[in-house]
Amino acid sequence: MQQSKTKISMQSLSNLCEEYKKNNYIDPADFKKYDVKRGLRNADGSGVMAGLTRICNVHGYVLSDGERLPDEGRLTYRGIDVRDIIDGCEQDGRFGFEEVIWLLLFGQLPTRDKLEGFKDLLGECRELPEFFAEDMILKAPSHNIMNKMARSVLALYSYDYNPDNTAVANILRQSIELIAQLPTIMSYAYQVKRRQFEHKSMFFHPINPAFSTAESILYSIRSDRQFTEREAKLLDLCMMLHAEHGGGNNSTFSCRVLSSSGTDTYSAIAAAIGSLKGPRHGGANLKTIEMLGYMKEGIRDFTDEDEIRAFLTGLLNREQGDRSGLIYGMGHAIYTLSDPRAVILRDHARAIAQEKGFGEDFALMERVERLAPEVFHQVKNVDKPICANVDFYSGLVYRSLGISDDLFTPIFAASRIAGWCAHRVEEVVTGGRIIRPAYRAIHRRAQYVPMDQR
Repeated sequence: MQQSKTKISMQSLSNLCEEYKKNNYIDPADFKKYDVKRGLRNADGSGVMAGLTRICNVHGYVLSDGERLPDEGRLTYRGIDVRDIIDGCEQDGRFGFEEVIWLLLFGQLPTRDKLEGFKDLLGECRELPEFFAEDMILKAPSHNIMNKMARSVLALYSYDYNPDNTAVANILRQSIELIAQLPTIMSYAYQVKRRQFEHKSMFFHPINPAFSTAESILYSIRSDRQFTEREAKLLDLCMMLHAEHGGGNNSTFSCRVLSSSGTDTYSAIAAAIGSLKGPRHGGANLKTIEMLGYMKEGIRDFTDEDEIRAFLTGLLNREQGDRSGLIYGMGHAIYTLSDPRAVILRDHARAIAQEKGFGEDFALMERVERLAPEVFHQVKNVDKPICANVDFYSGLVYRSLGISDDLFTPIFAASRIAGWCAHRVEEVVTGGRIIRPAYRAIHRRAQYVPMDQR
């Protein structure tokens, strides 16, 4: 498929940009002057309260006499610590992502019979509508899988017999179908991308409804369809940790904003996918892996902590890496002392990383995690705690599983759709008003000038 070329010349674009810059500058001091909560954040970094939820709590600090004090991170789904959910599944030797989906959607843990019935239902719903893959994915490939996932979700609207009905029963039906179908869309988009843009073989394997979601993903993206139970359980763990993270994260809030307008489920979920694609959100796992590549090129001795410190200093001073001034995967809007997802992922992934030949990379990342807060404080001269977030290790875990880099964020989306759908239902049922924050206009009053007087 040939990519279309722009009809706008570079000179025209340059002129248009200059025209824009002349009339659109906003002095950063004005944000403080008018007490604007940039990023919907308070001055201490906490989020502006925008709603209530029963679905999830993200805990990273405590407030004492109005002061924000650091605390160990905790993540709870419907009041249950995610660590306890993972431990329970591991003790029983079973996959847990489907149980998490049920918990997030319906509010309590399922019985064995309900869970088995739900897993069967998800398996039955994985198939896409007839000719959908050919018409919507194969005939219109995209070099970006997240883009193809968003477009495909929007396209499913046309295959729904009742797409605009916002009754709870209908949204739940759409949610379950989308949760089951998004991994299928992802794997098909990945295979088509391989053929179209990388000139590699493409495989569309038949769907096995008996597989868990994690098993189904590994089965569909590997040419030989082979995987171990250990590999599938590690991917399942990643999906459990990525399934939900509160109503304030950018993609979930996007879903709630659209849901508050009364729009359809497909539009709301497509918007969430578009948000997650951004490098400041779900796309951060790719940036962390990119940063690892820069470190491996720029650090000669991975055990030399002084050399690592010097490289990290260069990152923060925009002298190394992509010159962004960021250490990707370090820091979080809520977590201070620790991100429980990063801790769990690190502890579970160390052995398989060593086994798959990524032991040195993993050890380097652990040293960076330990040294980065110290370097950050020295360079930035701030005392706030900084910890590794889930994106710090997730990309390396996916590489250890033999998963292509361009599937990192799509797998995040295939996991987080569980939380998006839960929040969509909650917003429709309990929100009651369209979400509309205010923006203060700071332009001066101007008079219209007739064309021949300009």
